[in-house]
Amino acid sequence: MLPRVLETEAMDSAQEARDYDTIDHSQVNRVFVTDFLASWDGNGPVLDVGTGTAQIPIELCRRAPKAQVVAIDLAEHMLEIGRENVRKAGFSDRLRLERQDAKHLTYPAHSFAAVISNSIVHHIPEPAAVLAEIVRVARPGGLLFIRDLLRPVTDEMVRHLVATHAVDHNSHQRKMFDDSLRAALSLEEIRSMVADLGFDPITVQQTTDRHWTWHTKNV
Repeated sequence: MLPRVLETEAMDSAQEARDYDTIDHSQVNRVFVTDFLASWDGNGPVLDVGTGTAQIPIELCRRAPKAQVVAIDLAEHMLEIGRENVRKAGFSDRLRLERQDAKHLTYPAHSFAAVISNSIVHHIPEPAAVLAEIVRVARPGGLLFIRDLLRPVTDEMVRHLVATHAVDHNSHQRKMFDDSLRAALSLEEIRSMVADLGFDPITVQQTTDRHWTWHTKNV
């Protein structure tokens, strides 16, 4: 197993935000929202942790007309682009973006009926803190739907994944993906963390060649 190599926690430069937003995440985002909607009952507010430029909550609002979403990120440049994306999509009345540190959320306990997150965990040096906050702000019985990258076992696997999934990216975008894969958790690591929070580790599954998903109801 490759060692975990940390990357920058908040991608807070204008170039990083632009490069991230211009990557075509549409297929991955549609799959994420489809998988979430298969389990969500449609009731109550949703929190999106690590929203980036708000592509996933925009897709959610597009497909769930009653969805009310709070989306947070630590990177102000990401949020600037995200707010413009939300405005253009016409969802400013249902989708609110806020700058928050996912390790220290300001929301009261049990504030949200569902918490979603896509690809924030690998950015955090000590991701257990983010997972604990996600659990804290979710209502008892609320849906937790967390997806992130899975760290490859070898350098060869990293190169294969970058070549497969970043073939049309520019050099900076490919490096961002390579760095993210190396910063990701292994399946054993994330399962250990959710077990420490009182959840069955089997609720974390590898769901693609490069992702794990934690899908469960809050206790």
